Amino acid sequence: MPWTGPLKKIDSFRFEIPASYESKVMQQHGVRMTVPGVIYADDRMVKAIKLDDSPEQVANVATLPGIVGKSIAMPDIHHGYGFAIGGVAAFDASSGVISPGGVGYDINCGVRLLRTDLSVSDIKPRIGKLIDAMFHNIPCGVGSEGRVRLSDREIKYVLENGARWAVENGYGWPEDLVMTEEQGCIEGGDAAAVSDAAMKRGSNQLGTLGAGNHFLEIQQVDEIYDRGVAAAFGITEPDQITIMIHTGSRGCGHQICTDYLEMMRRANKKYGIPLIDRELSCAPAGSPEGQQYFTAMKCGANFAWSNRQMITHWVRESFSSVLNKSAGEMGMFQIYDIAHNIAKLEEHLVEGKKRWLYVHRKGATRAFGPGHRDIPEKYRGVGQPVLIPGDMGTASYLLVGTEKAMNETFGSSCHGAGRSLSRHAAIKKYPTNKVLSDMQAKGIYLQAQSRKVISEEAPGAYKDIDEVVDISDRSGIARKVVRFKPLGVVKG
Repeated sequence: MPWTGPLKKIDSFRFEIPASYESKVMQQHGVRMTVPGVIYADDRMVKAIKLDDSPEQVANVATLPGIVGKSIAMPDIHHGYGFAIGGVAAFDASSGVISPGGVGYDINCGVRLLRTDLSVSDIKPRIGKLIDAMFHNIPCGVGSEGRVRLSDREIKYVLENGARWAVENGYGWPEDLVMTEEQGCIEGGDAAAVSDAAMKRGSNQLGTLGAGNHFLEIQQVDEIYDRGVAAAFGITEPDQITIMIHTGSRGCGHQICTDYLEMMRRANKKYGIPLIDRELSCAPAGSPEGQQYFTAMKCGANFAWSNRQMITHWVRESFSSVLNKSAGEMGMFQIYDIAHNIAKLEEHLVEGKKRWLYVHRKGATRAFGPGHRDIPEKYRGVGQPVLIPGDMGTASYLLVGTEKAMNETFGSSCHGAGRSLSRHAAIKKYPTNKVLSDMQAKGIYLQAQSRKVISEEAPGAYKDIDEVVDISDRSGIARKVVRFKPLGVVKG
């Protein structure tokens, strides 16, 4: 349903839903926005954003108890479960709430980027073999099962220790952990908060790509915008080869979200929290229900980091087998790994005072500026890497977090292009053979688990990634560092 409410232009890249806005549903339920909503967009993009009801979701989030600052949406905003995808909302640690809808079903869906010392000339003749090797070595598709089976004791260890399990068992390098958000594990995860069903779904899916928009991509450095920052991240030359991994917590995270949504609905009634959308169900942050979900969510996030770590190992093995060199010889080091579906307890400066907040990023990327203690020491002088994936035929980006993001968005930026068409609409508009021929014309080698996903994930089903990233860059909430273009893609 198109948005017909107010969107006041603040400047060239920010539009505000005033806190005085009251929808009919808000009036019916007797609730009001307590903070404004802010959407990052330009004049052209805001027209597209108004075509779905995602601004209404931004306004709805602003009615939740304890929200601080603003209900924020990135330029890749589109309709999601309760919270808009591309949404950021921070809630006071004492008086606020925690909501599974502010994280999403794919807990810690995120992106990992590897750099190499290889150039286009090294791999172009073998791009097909490299993609085929990764397609063979890394299970993908709906319900795909991994190459390892975890015992009950092992899956609990993964849920509580994240990527550490993978590295301890030979699936990666210790320095990978250093270059991962939270070093691949949010402390405080307790497997006792995770259902047997979620553990069962996770026990055979570690090291799998999944389906939908998840991908493995061999990329070529297309343009370097900031040579100094790029060099700090290990990118030095145009045509340098990188590998991007985009996936999340698979069935394990999905089941955790499913399990806790029902608990949260009961908690809403128990604590008398008025809701205008049941998909916004939540619990007070300090309540047993809120903390139990947060504990389980940490486990889902830890599973996802271990999942991407296992895939990293098999990506390196695939390159080694095809190019007959060790991963070390090829300089296949990890630049960074970052979540874009998560809630974190973070300290932020609000109106001059430090406050602990539960920051929900649902389809949004953490983008901490220089000097922050949670950035790897190697990058602390320049800021946190911000990884923005494209989709099959489009560019991906490496940006860097900024001080302005810390001041305006709780240190957050966009997470991708954002869908402009539903999967059903994309299938109707983009026949598989046409997508394949377009990819071939661009010189992109594609392997996909199904023909259906090729249409669903057609580049035309997404917003213009260049425009989305430009808005993040020009608004100052992240700065462009490197642009990549795809050479070969594995789709789940």
